[in-house]
Amino acid sequence: MHDTISDTVIVGVDTHKDLHVAVAITGLGTPLGTFTVPVTAAGYRQLLQWAEAFGPVQAFGIEGTGSYGAGLSRALRSKGYRVIEVDRPNRRLRRQRGKSDAIDAEAAARAVLSGEARTCAKSGDGAVEMIRHLKIVRDTAMKSRTQAMITLKTLIVNAPQDLREQFITITGRIALVRALAALRPGLINSTTASAKTALRMLARRWLSLNAEIRELDDALEVLVRQKAPSLMSSPGIATGTIAEMLIVLGDNPERIRSDAALAKLCGVCPIPASSGKTTRHRLNRGGNRKANAALHRVAVVRMRCHPATKAYIERRTGEGKSLRDIRRCLKRYIAREIFNSLCRPNLGNGQASNAA
Repeated sequence: MHDTISDTVIVGVDTHKDLHVAVAITGLGTPLGTFTVPVTAAGYRQLLQWAEAFGPVQAFGIEGTGSYGAGLSRALRSKGYRVIEVDRPNRRLRRQRGKSDAIDAEAAARAVLSGEARTCAKSGDGAVEMIRHLKIVRDTAMKSRTQAMITLKTLIVNAPQDLREQFITITGRIALVRALAALRPGLINSTTASAKTALRMLARRWLSLNAEIRELDDALEVLVRQKAPSLMSSPGIATGTIAEMLIVLGDNPERIRSDAALAKLCGVCPIPASSGKTTRHRLNRGGNRKANAALHRVAVVRMRCHPATKAYIERRTGEGKSLRDIRRCLKRYIAREIFNSLCRPNLGNGQASNAA
């Protein structure tokens, strides 16, 4: 009788822009082979046929499921295979083992086999993926709009005196930008004309980006309300925060098995830093920093405006906690509230909301 563990196949994949390198191992860790395929639908089918020739595939461990490996991950998930997201090996291990595509692919397979990698990859085929696309564009538009305004104000300060005096006293961004967008520099034959041209172009760029951001905000509002309607009424939680958390969870939030796992994913769980007779925890500087920043903003808003949170702060302050420690506790409570709403919608989020 065959050993079922040894007959099981685990495939690790090192992903790149044009080629993927795969290594198959048995359930006992014995290497079976290496295979390279192009990053195409036909290449994905070849990889699957090659892996299935060794026996039943238990799982695929893929590096970069959110970038170069996104297409392969979606193709394998659509066929019903278990896809595990594998982090890149740390530099110390890489220095010890060497570096090649086959070595990295085998390391990915062994990470799945050992249980070091066990997080299911995001599906990337639903409403959350749509939110992610729009959020990326909005974030870049926000940065460009901010940079345009900073450059515009700098040019006004350095502009010829008559031009500077004309616009330096205008208050309000919209009024200033519209006045600058209406400039008519004419032929560029003086520093005043060139300054007018630059200011008009920057103002029109700002207005265009502003209209683009409004359009994206409207689209995100619709998608987020459809995906997480209950969170929209939670104090301090706005569309941007929910969108950021949905992106962290993905279209298959069931892959996050507990609120503690979500807290760790967002970097809001304390890290043990005890030694000898000293027992303490330190701030977690890992996790998704955008999600961490979103939780921080919610905590700050609630600390200022939310009556239940103010009562909580008063109670914890009486226990000797500092405001910084209280804010960290609040971020952990908010992560639990979001988990209960998005990953366990049937439980509701009343308990976490009341606690925070």
